[in-house]
Amino acid sequence: MEGAGASGLSEENAFAARLFNGLPDRYDLLAEVLSLGQNRRWRHQLVERIAAAAPKRVLDVATGTAGVAIALARRTNAEITGVDLSAAMLEQGRERVLGAGVDDRIRLDQGRAEQLPYDDGSFDAVAFTYLLRYVPDPAAALAELARVLRIGGVLAGLDFAVPSHPFWCAVWWAYTRLGLPLAGALLGGRAWYDVGRFLGPNISNYGKEWPVVRLREAWRAAGLVEVEARSMSLGGGLLMWGRRGA
Repeated sequence: MEGAGASGLSEENAFAARLFNGLPDRYDLLAEVLSLGQNRRWRHQLVERIAAAAPKRVLDVATGTAGVAIALARRTNAEITGVDLSAAMLEQGRERVLGAGVDDRIRLDQGRAEQLPYDDGSFDAVAFTYLLRYVPDPAAALAELARVLRIGGVLAGLDFAVPSHPFWCAVWWAYTRLGLPLAGALLGGRAWYDVGRFLGPNISNYGKEWPVVRLREAWRAAGLVEVEARSMSLGGGLLMWGRRGA
């Protein structure tokens, strides 16, 4: 969940807010460059999972600068609500939504994934991107996402992951520990250097604490059924999806 937050944030929320506070102006460009183009591919897969359900109302959690929300608006006829901690990210997102000509179907709100300001069953589909590493209790956050999803609705989420193959894991480790901080500093300055230093260890620690088998259990405990997971880009990305059960 990228950006600055509001009062009452958890320690994890507040840390993410400080870390990403200086990124909005160049976030979308540098996210693509520093992910070696994978961010766009992964988001496309996320959007396709949501679009396949032909939803009328979609919630995009951790919307940031509204990249996924805009893609959903172009791919579906749904009314889309984006929510994020960061006022700065949301301000940039509103400019992007207006520029894309989809401001009649996208609304952006400030809020926390762990305490969404929406009624039970308000949405036909819920998407989230790079979220669970920034909340104190991923299982509780998943339960809250499921709460605002109607019965039968689709939940889909995207995050970074650590490749399981030893060779690609070594390549990933070298890039995230060395290449990413250096490239971030050269292209985006101190704020991106800090993000580059943070991401590799954060992704590794999250993957150890929340492997796919444990994530599946958390999704099911939140009331999701038909839970599936797909590894992408040699294991560097993870897409999960499921439906809210009765």
